[in-house]
Amino acid sequence: MAKDMTEGSPARLILFFALPLIAGNMVQQMYAFVDTFIVGRFLGVKALAAVGCTGCLMFLLIGFVMGMTTGLAIKTGQAFGAKDAEGVRRSAAACAVLSVAMAAGLTAVGLPLIRPVLTALDTPPEIFDDAAAFISIICAGVPLMSLFAMQTNLIRALGDSRLATIMLSGGLIVNIIFEPIFLLGFGLGVPGAALATAASQVIANLICFFYIRRHISALWIRREDWRLTKKELWEHAKIGFPMGFQSSVVALGAIILQGALNGLGPQSIAAYAAAQRVDAVAVMPMISFGMAMATYTAQNYGARRLSRIREGVRSCILMSGAFSIMAAAFNILCGGFVIEGFVGAGETEVVAMGRTFLVVNGLCYIVLSLLFIFRFTLQGLGQTAVPTFAGIMELLMRAAAAMFLIERFGYLGACFANPMAWIGACVPLTIAYGMVRKTLYDAPPAK
Repeated sequence: MAKDMTEGSPARLILFFALPLIAGNMVQQMYAFVDTFIVGRFLGVKALAAVGCTGCLMFLLIGFVMGMTTGLAIKTGQAFGAKDAEGVRRSAAACAVLSVAMAAGLTAVGLPLIRPVLTALDTPPEIFDDAAAFISIICAGVPLMSLFAMQTNLIRALGDSRLATIMLSGGLIVNIIFEPIFLLGFGLGVPGAALATAASQVIANLICFFYIRRHISALWIRREDWRLTKKELWEHAKIGFPMGFQSSVVALGAIILQGALNGLGPQSIAAYAAAQRVDAVAVMPMISFGMAMATYTAQNYGARRLSRIREGVRSCILMSGAFSIMAAAFNILCGGFVIEGFVGAGETEVVAMGRTFLVVNGLCYIVLSLLFIFRFTLQGLGQTAVPTFAGIMELLMRAAAAMFLIERFGYLGACFANPMAWIGACVPLTIAYGMVRKTLYDAPPAK
C-alpha cells in the first residue's frame, strides 16, 4: 500500500519505513550467510576464497545497479509527493527504459573483461577458474537483477517499504532453497551458487511484475506514458547514473584493496570474506535508515515540506546511531564465534584474523551511520555532486590502504581500509548537509 510520508510524525514514519527494509536486508544477508556456510563448510576454504575474491567485482556490478535504480526512483517519489499521478507513471516508464538499457550494456562490456581483471588482481591460480566462472554468471544475470531492483524501488518510492521487502524476501528465499540444490544436489560446485541466484531472479521478476499489474494502479504504465521526451529521460538519468557511479567508485576502491589482499594468500582472503559477511549484516540497519531517508526526503521535497526533512534527519540520527552502537557491541563481543561457524573451529588463524576485522570496523559504525543518513538525504533532494565526491573519497582512502597500509602492516592494514573510507566520505557529506540545512530549511517546524 502506498504511503504518504508528507504528513505525520517524521520519527514514526521513518522508523516504520525502515523496519521492513531492515528485515528484508537481513533476509538478504541470511542468503549470504547460507552461501558462505555451504561453500566454506562443504566445499572448503579454497572455494570460499574463490567466491570471496570476487566480492569486490560483485560490489561493482550489483552496487551500480542498486544505486542507479534507487536514484531513478527518486523522481518517482518526488512526483508521488507532489500528488502528480501522470508524473508517477511516466517516471516509472523512464526508470524501466534506463535501468534495463544500462544493465544490458554493463553485461556486454563486463563479460569480456572478467578474466583479465582477475589476472590483474593477482588472483591465486588455485582459485582462479572457480572465481571466473562464478563472477561470469553473476555478470550475465545483471539485467535480471536490474529489472527486479527497479520494480522494488518503484514500490518503495510510493512509500511502501513493506511490500518491497516482501518481494525482495521472496526472491531471496527462493535463492536460499536453490543454493544447496545447485551446489550439492546437482554437483555444480562454486558456479552453482551463481546459477541459483540467476534462477531465483527470474522467478522474483515474474512475481513482482504480475503483482504490480494486478494491485498497484499507480504504476500501471499506459501506452502514451512510454512516449518519453529527452528531457524526462535526462531528469532521471542525472540522478540515477551518478548514484550508480557513486557505488561503482566505492567498488573500485574495494577492487584495488582486493588486489593487495590477494597477495596475502587464501587464508587472508577467506578471513576477510567471512568477516565481511558478518559486517554486512551489522550495517544493514544503517543502510536501511539511509534508504528510508531517501524516500522520506524525496516525497517531502516534492510536496515542498522542507522543515519536515530537517526534523526527519534529526530523528534518524538518533535511531540509526543507537542501532550502530548495538551492532558494534555484538560484532566485537560475538563476531568471532560466527566466523568460526563459517570455516570450522580448526581454522584458528582465519577466525582470529576475521575477529580483528570486526573489531576495527565496529569501532567506526557511528561514522558509517551518519554517512548513510547524509548521503541519502542529499540524494533525496536530487543532489548528486557531493555524494559522488564522497564516493571518490572512499576510493582514494581504500586505495591508500592498499598501497601503503597492507604493504607495511599486512592483513591489519586491510582492516583499516573501511574506517578510513567512511571518515573520508563522511566529512564532505556532513559539510554539504550543514550548508543545505542552513540555506534550504529556513522554515518553521512542521506541524
